[in-house]
Amino acid sequence: MKKLVIGDIELESGEVLKEVEVGYETHGTYDKERGNAVLICHALTGDVHVAGDESQAGWWEGLVGPGMPIDTNQYYVICCNVLGGCYGTTGPASINPDTGKPYGSSFPMVSIRDMVHTQHRFLQALGIEQLYAVVGGSMGGMQVYEWAITYPTYMKMVVPIATCTRFSAIAIAYNDVGRQAIVNDPAWQGGDYYPGPGPTSGLAVARMLGMITYRTAELFEERFGRSLQEQADSSSFDTPFQIESYLRYQGEKLVERFDANSYLCLLKAMDTHDVGRNRGGIEHALSGIKAQVVGIGISNDLLYPLDHQREMVDVLRTYGIRADFYTIDSKYGHDGFLVEFHKMGNILAPYFA
Repeated sequence: MKKLVIGDIELESGEVLKEVEVGYETHGTYDKERGNAVLICHALTGDVHVAGDESQAGWWEGLVGPGMPIDTNQYYVICCNVLGGCYGTTGPASINPDTGKPYGSSFPMVSIRDMVHTQHRFLQALGIEQLYAVVGGSMGGMQVYEWAITYPTYMKMVVPIATCTRFSAIAIAYNDVGRQAIVNDPAWQGGDYYPGPGPTSGLAVARMLGMITYRTAELFEERFGRSLQEQADSSSFDTPFQIESYLRYQGEKLVERFDANSYLCLLKAMDTHDVGRNRGGIEHALSGIKAQVVGIGISNDLLYPLDHQREMVDVLRTYGIRADFYTIDSKYGHDGFLVEFHKMGNILAPYFA
């Protein structure tokens, strides 16, 4: 991973983050004449390692890389960590230049719009004057819509996947349950737990809830059903079922690699996501899009229902914007965009031919 300091960033709230640093990775070779740069925006707990290499698998390695649908032999792929994250970009665990200590509870609230503004500044610092496409799923897809509206002529195509133009009430509700698990963990200490490990139990529970919303009942039933762990004691309150063990394992895995304050920061950014905010409403905001839109939705997606995504494409078409929409059937639910590489690739490949 590389890092680049891009200077001060003024947020939507009016607060200013000083000396913002952006963590990023690039793949392929930039060709300004061809305009072959592609920005890929990661989801909630994603990182910059979108394409795999010899040392580490990439979270989209079935779609991005040499010979893949987004072919890094042809395209210059950029993935940067979001503002507020914990994988190289300035976030709550970063050092506040005014105090010399981690921001912790003093880190300001950031929005999806702030993330995109930061990415735009970062790309300018890299010397990228034009993008071929901006692509992303889930929280990454929120960024895609913001890109298309805020910088309408900066790219030729946008690909919002399993996402929305404004977060729904049920999704906000799930986020708040996860948030309460973290802030009610005594180890959170109001957000000022550094250099300690912080609210590991609360973050693990938040992740367990998240995993339930990312997958489907069909998948859990098929994979686990009511199967018990070996030597399970069903008479105790401890976990006898395999599904319980799986969720706890997922919670523990996230705790090892993610910061709880960043998790809270990004949840709030998702909760407040609304492309129509201060723009005269969603339809008016969408009407200014210039890029081609290629939307992809996942069946059985609990967090981002297909109806909303189709409705947005219909709105775009009424304004004469070229917009295509595809549906992927997947028992993986929302996580289908991270798993169904073959189905996703069949859709994406023609647009990156």
